[in-house]
Amino acid sequence: MSEPLAWFKSSYSDSQGGECLEVAVYPHTTYVRDSKLGAGSPRFAVLADAWAAFLAYAAREA
Repeated sequence: MSEPLAWFKSSYSDSQGGECLEVAVYPHTTYVRDSKLGAGSPRFAVLADAWAAFLAYAAREA
């Protein structure tokens, strides 16, 4: 991947600096990192199908 990722926070995040994750979507992959650490944060990659399944599960359990 040669292009920088465009990170965004959840719409549930606020400006108080609380615990939050950021995600970036790149074709077929979603990257996740800790927003408090910014660019220096470790990140992990999740395949698009697995991310969609996680979101569907989270929406059911919310």
